[in-house]
Amino acid sequence: MLLELNRLEIPPGQRVLLRNVSWNEFETILEELGEKRAARVAYNRGMLEIMTPLPEHERSKENISDFIKILFEEFDIEFLPLGSTTFKNESMSQGIEPDNCFYIQNEAAIRGKNRIDLNIEPPPDLALEVDVTSRTNTKIYQTLGVPELWRFDRDKLQINILRDGIYTETEFSPYFPNIPLTQVIPEYLQKLKTESRNKTMREFRAWVKEQIS
Repeated sequence: MLLELNRLEIPPGQRVLLRNVSWNEFETILEELGEKRAARVAYNRGMLEIMTPLPEHERSKENISDFIKILFEEFDIEFLPLGSTTFKNESMSQGIEPDNCFYIQNEAAIRGKNRIDLNIEPPPDLALEVDVTSRTNTKIYQTLGVPELWRFDRDKLQINILRDGIYTETEFSPYFPNIPLTQVIPEYLQKLKTESRNKTMREFRAWVKEQIS
């Protein structure tokens, strides 16, 4: 499998599915791929997906992540972004690399750690996924117990909260109650297509401050 993997070229926006991948093979593949790579992986009970993102995907991911950081800053909520860290749990046969993720309630418990073992440490409190060419495998996040999952797909932002082990779509994030983010963030993403980033981010920050006051 590793020989085939070394020969594999995945064009941006494409994905490859490998079936019947054992946990040891998954670990070896992660090591073979290395950390400095564009490809991201998702592993669900023997099924391994390897995908490479398009510029459209990366642009939306970065912009939404910046909006989330502004929200935490203005609400004065401590947080720790960990990007596309690989989260895996052998006993659950699950592994995922989110587009971005944030420790919030558990930020202090993770602060300063260079390695995260989900057998010991909690999963991130919030994960972000941008679906452009493939759909997020929500079952992996559910099994790992990630409390909140944001998905952006076809200009729509969806906020999902984990309740009794299953995600339920909700209008508001518990961290930002009564703030209509599913409506407003897509509007600001559209602005970024015609206006400069700094100007748009300043406008978004000002809007957040208005909501707080």
